[in-house]
Amino acid sequence: MPTLTILAGNAVAGSRPKGLRAEWGFAAAVDGLLFDAGQTGVAADNAATLGMGPFEAVVLSHGHYDHTTALPAFLDDATELYCHPAAFEPKYHGDEPIGMPYDREWIASQVELRTHRKPTEVAPGVHALGEIPREYPDSRTGSHVVDGERVEDPVWDDQSLVVEGEEGLGLVVGCCHAGLRNTISHAESVFEEPIHTVVGGTHLRSTDLAEIEPIVAWLEGRIERIAPTHCTGRLAQRALADAFGEDFLRVGAGSRVDL
Repeated sequence: MPTLTILAGNAVAGSRPKGLRAEWGFAAAVDGLLFDAGQTGVAADNAATLGMGPFEAVVLSHGHYDHTTALPAFLDDATELYCHPAAFEPKYHGDEPIGMPYDREWIASQVELRTHRKPTEVAPGVHALGEIPREYPDSRTGSHVVDGERVEDPVWDDQSLVVEGEEGLGLVVGCCHAGLRNTISHAESVFEEPIHTVVGGTHLRSTDLAEIEPIVAWLEGRIERIAPTHCTGRLAQRALADAFGEDFLRVGAGSRVDL
């Protein structure tokens, strides 16, 4: 059974093992594969504390700083890195850069770079989902540059991991800027199986319950378990916990989830 371990998140799962740390960012391991790298090096330190790694394959969910800045800590051991080609484009929040702080050429000099827009198998039974069609509202963030002008960024580079499990598909989301409903619908369409478990950053950050409730209701009738972290707001956490009961998993750095 494949196992996901959270290496970086906004909270630590518990007091053991000693020394685990949290940060604003996300990184996780699915067995021997790394999904995102976090922001400050916390993921690499936590991986060492947990006795995990090295990781030969790395997948990036998207090109924001809090998922990519700590990449160099993992690149000495990595042989290949998967991401959407737009993960390298400049991204901004106001005038502040929020994109990946490394350009495509530098990454390609460190590791074999595999950019893709379509679903790609990155390890046996583990797939990077690629660019996600948007039927439902997405979670756009900041701006990017189109024809020399800064415009709202749909974060087309956002992708997730689909993991083939014994009870169905596991979905690992970094920030899910594409939207949970869009991502789940696309994964189920591509693999012709239901999503059983969702783990990771959901970008359900709204403080308006009217925005959260329809998404939670849709999820409640569609998936079995959810383990939200990183960019999931308190209101969404409470709504998801109420909806899923014992199938709502509280997770943080150090958590392990069987998929």
